[in-house]
Amino acid sequence: MWESESESVSGRDYGNGVLSNTKHGVKTDGFEQKGQSWYVETDIPSDLLVQIGDVSFHLHKYPLLSRSGKMNRIIYETRDEELSRIALNDLPGGWDAFELAAKFCYGIAVDLTATNISGLRCAAEYLEMTEDLEEGNLIFKTEAFLSYVVLSSWRDSILVLKSCERLSPWAENLQIVRRCSESIAWKACANPKGIKWQYTGRLPTSVSSPKWNEMKDSSPSRNNQQLVPPDWWFEDVSILRIDHFVRVITAIKVKGMRHELIGAVLMHYATKWIPGLIKEGLGSLDDCSNSSISNGSSSSSWKGGLHMIVSGSRDEVPPTVQAKDQRMIIESLISIIPQQKDSVSCSFLLRLLRMANLLKVAPALVTELEKRVGMQFEQATLADLLIPSYNKSETLYDVDLVQRLLEHFLVQEQTESSSPSRSSFSDKHMHDANQRGTNLNAKMRVAKLVDSYLTEVSRDRNLSLTKFQVLAEALPESARTCDDGLYRAIDSYLKAHPTLSEHERKRLCRVMDCQKLSIDACMHAAQNERLPLRVVVQVLFSEQVKISNAISSSSLKDAGESHYQPLVSNRKTLLEATPQSFQEGWTTAKKDINTLKFELDTMKAKYLQLQNDMDNLQKQFDKITKPKQGSGWTAGWKKLSKLTKMTHLESQENSPHAPNAEPTRKTPRRWRNSIS
Repeated sequence: MWESESESVSGRDYGNGVLSNTKHGVKTDGFEQKGQSWYVETDIPSDLLVQIGDVSFHLHKYPLLSRSGKMNRIIYETRDEELSRIALNDLPGGWDAFELAAKFCYGIAVDLTATNISGLRCAAEYLEMTEDLEEGNLIFKTEAFLSYVVLSSWRDSILVLKSCERLSPWAENLQIVRRCSESIAWKACANPKGIKWQYTGRLPTSVSSPKWNEMKDSSPSRNNQQLVPPDWWFEDVSILRIDHFVRVITAIKVKGMRHELIGAVLMHYATKWIPGLIKEGLGSLDDCSNSSISNGSSSSSWKGGLHMIVSGSRDEVPPTVQAKDQRMIIESLISIIPQQKDSVSCSFLLRLLRMANLLKVAPALVTELEKRVGMQFEQATLADLLIPSYNKSETLYDVDLVQRLLEHFLVQEQTESSSPSRSSFSDKHMHDANQRGTNLNAKMRVAKLVDSYLTEVSRDRNLSLTKFQVLAEALPESARTCDDGLYRAIDSYLKAHPTLSEHERKRLCRVMDCQKLSIDACMHAAQNERLPLRVVVQVLFSEQVKISNAISSSSLKDAGESHYQPLVSNRKTLLEATPQSFQEGWTTAKKDINTLKFELDTMKAKYLQLQNDMDNLQKQFDKITKPKQGSGWTAGWKKLSKLTKMTHLESQENSPHAPNAEPTRKTPRRWRNSIS
């Protein structure tokens, strides 16, 4: 049925691919071209000039009037019998199609091919060459050729659909696009059993089954059957314009094609027509498509195939696509991505999202694409997340976009975990447990990804503390079993923002749980001068608590095992019975414990010294700033005290009893001191 792909259309038996009409009024040997003009080779002078663009045809009225209803109307409705010039600039197919139609009217043999049949069919419809004027007119014959020859051939269906790109809306109204799309879809989904495939490329040395038995059709026989890669049709349909490509893919989806294959062909088409989608080369998407359409098959080594007949080499550079056309391609691809989760890779979706933001795609489609990325966010990589900010944002990367993607991921995880199941209680219990484990693993992968992303974007001086904090706190605490990645991001942010206040640094470090830091991270944090002192103390305290808990649990375990094991007689026997690895590990642990204790004592001593220095500075400051207070009462009391002292000295000199003078001297002193 499909053997016609390699043979010439003119050699077929449907009129030999040649249209001829023996009933003509002017005997001629053919047409002759002179520059931009065509002449009929006959002795009868022409009486009608048909102008199509820059090309003119010098013809005769009778052959055209007898087979074209439109020419009849143009000539007779004007009621000008001497009308000798007609302009048909809106003729579909242009002057090429009119040349074939004019030759048919003169009875000259016309060679029908897949490249000219669509234009000739539209021109026949435009010229109204129906059966009412003559039996076996051009509309009937071109329609028969389309139905019986073109639609039975894969190659011809592709070529005709490609030629319809310049025939809109005629090709659409005449159902040529629909019929060719249906034909291509049927052949792409068909069972390859019994079909003589023709390859011009190199076949792989070892190819496993492409798993056609997973399709709705029955599995093909493997006896004497040449294995066909499931992506054999990708390159052929990728040469189509985006609107026709969408028609073909829609028809293929209706016929039950696997969603992995549909996603792979979408990635192949996007790679071909959107040059900026993959800057590093085509390898990543090709690998994704190959892995999704065939498990274990080496289809990536296959460089040839049926598409070579239609589109030539795979290395052919596609034509330059304007930004407007790229926007239309991206919008169309987003609308036909299968709804299944793993139809396309997350890397492809993120690169498509990058181009969508760059080309200002419709916001509704961008939101839909963001939701699709959220469904597979755990598969993303850091390189794909580093999407530049194409709007007027101050940040280098689009942090708000990653925040939205993370929110879509969390919503999707919540929806999957809360979705009801119709299975039995035991099965449902096992399914829920597996689902929780899967969701937790996905969240842990996303947490590592977010920490790496924060470390990368934290170097941007324009990144606000609020955006950093919101993105870091978006995931639940259970998603992170270790906060080392988050600590690296915080340290990187502190390096890039040295002007943060003490309050802002404390607020930044609040997103990190000191109890989830590893020993290496704790040792680095204890010596990190950029961290607030309170955070350093928390890190050391939490590490000491963990070490104490580990020692106590080890002691309890040893005590519990001692009831079941014989006591060791001496230390030498204990060391001999202990494995070498455990001894080395315990020695290292003791060293770490002593090091941490020493650092903690040193930190406490520094803290007390700083506290004393601060108290002394405060006292000195108070003395300096305290004003001297004085009044008339104080001066009066000082004078009175001085006068009293002088009076007692005089009385002591005149008194003969010197020992009795001591009590009288002490009493005023106590009174003076108590008053002053």
